[in-house]
Amino acid sequence: MAQRTVLVVLFDAVQSLDVTGPVEVFTGAEKHTPGTYRVRTASLDGAPVRTSSGLTLVPDRALTAARAPDTLIVPGGEGSRHPDPRLIDWLREHGPRARRLVSVCTGAILLARAGLLDGRRATTHWAYCDRLARDHPAVDVDPDPIFVRDGRVATSAGVTSGIDLALALVEEDLDRDAALTVARHLVVFLRRPGNQAQFSAQLAAQTARRAPLREVQRWISEHPGADLSVESLAARAGFSPRHFARAFQAETGTTPGRYVDRVRLEHARRLLEDTGDGVEEVSRVSGYGTPEAMRRAFVKALGTSPAEYRRRFRPAPVR
Repeated sequence: MAQRTVLVVLFDAVQSLDVTGPVEVFTGAEKHTPGTYRVRTASLDGAPVRTSSGLTLVPDRALTAARAPDTLIVPGGEGSRHPDPRLIDWLREHGPRARRLVSVCTGAILLARAGLLDGRRATTHWAYCDRLARDHPAVDVDPDPIFVRDGRVATSAGVTSGIDLALALVEEDLDRDAALTVARHLVVFLRRPGNQAQFSAQLAAQTARRAPLREVQRWISEHPGADLSVESLAARAGFSPRHFARAFQAETGTTPGRYVDRVRLEHARRLLEDTGDGVEEVSRVSGYGTPEAMRRAFVKALGTSPAEYRRRFRPAPVR
């Protein structure tokens, strides 16, 4: 197997974890299978850069001296908001030469400014998805997943999702065992799929302002298998069903039904990932009632069945 060069672009005010997360993954994979990866960093002039958190990173070389890599990684951070025009020019010229083009967090903004995301589906940190879509209408921005693959281009959401994407790339290049070994060494999960939401159901919705509605949110998350109809939840909050539905949406940004759907899906996914409970039991305690109802929800939201989801994303047992 030929050694693959991984080149990480550095610039002032870069997010340090966007850099070090993927670097640790690919370096760990090299230690697991020597001769597979050669990880290098480069800045425009080869000079040290100061990250947004104040760390100083010393690159291996200048971008002008870097050869076309197998995998080009463009991190994000505050420096991606107002980049040096020379960096955009370099990406525009050299990005297409890499076999695989990867961004972490707001690194997607740099790729978009270089025209490298036009006509492609992409994601970025949730706080910048609207800006990416507004400033670059030729990009199909998906704000939900933690990473998106579109041909040779892969984009990831905020900070730690760069680790998830890097692990997925290692698994693609080598095998699941190599990626799992790296994940265990870093004490992170291998199982987060790209289509996992950037937020949990509770974080995706706003926290209600009024205490009775906050209590209902807590109740839903702790009792996904209970009767979570609008009528039942309204009674718990002491509201009429119509007033409850309106107030809940106004204060959380989503309807009670959508909120319940997210909580139940998230609960079922955790059980499939973390336990050996059968699909029938998982569907019951998660509030779906029947395996078929849960299967329909999984296919609609994730494009896969519960059984296939478990097969793909439940960690292999430690031997």
